[in-house]
Amino acid sequence: MTTMNYIGLDVHKKTISYCVKDAAGQVLQEGKVGSTRRELDCWIKTVPHPRTIAMEATIFTGWIYDHLFPHAEKVKVAHPLMLRAIAAAKKKNDTIDAGKIADCLRCDFLPECPMVSTEIRERRRILRYRHLLVRQMVQMKNRVSGLLMETGVEHHKQRLHKVGYFHELLSTNQEVPPCIRPLLKISRERGSSPASAPGGRIAPQQGQGGTPQQKAAGGVCFVATAAFGDPNHPDVAYLRPYRDEMLSRHKVGHNHLCTHRAGPREDSR
Repeated sequence: MTTMNYIGLDVHKKTISYCVKDAAGQVLQEGKVGSTRRELDCWIKTVPHPRTIAMEATIFTGWIYDHLFPHAEKVKVAHPLMLRAIAAAKKKNDTIDAGKIADCLRCDFLPECPMVSTEIRERRRILRYRHLLVRQMVQMKNRVSGLLMETGVEHHKQRLHKVGYFHELLSTNQEVPPCIRPLLKISRERGSSPASAPGGRIAPQQGQGGTPQQKAAGGVCFVATAAFGDPNHPDVAYLRPYRDEMLSRHKVGHNHLCTHRAGPREDSR
């Protein structure tokens, strides 16, 4: 009868420590392998079937999980904080940690955390990155306002970040000190929206413009379309009536939609 091989992985940036144990806890293999797809492919061929793999959740877990998933009966990811509480030990090194993970796996003590599909993880990555860009953009815009207030330059706050007004301010307003002009230009360039910066838009894979019906109904939502990759995706279609029939009919929701639509495009005067 073939017994299951339990594999614990301690994942790091450049190396992955592994420990392979049988159901009785006997160590069959242990060592280190490079954190590359090629080295993982060479190593996994040396481990007999059937295999169950477990690793701690880290920033590297996603691609390793996807790469090893076809080569094992199960691939599990452990919650890092709960795993440390269970497998705490005075002696710690990468090999010992891999062995502890393998022991938790074979004894069914592994505090497993769910792994969503690759598609959802990719959508989340796009949204996180866009959130980062928007946050940095807002910080730089606030810096521009701060420089002008710090030097006592009169300006129109609502129009400040429009391209036409900003260039007009620098060229015609004599109150702008020469010492901050280069700083304002740099801040303006770095504070450009993700859509207006060269190569900055995270474009959906298909149907960027949307159908005429969608444009007439209020346009394509950038966030939902970027997340689902298609303005005609069923989930985007599900969210669209909520936007048009609920949000747009209330003042707060209407203001939010106006801000959202104006966010990526600030070229107008």
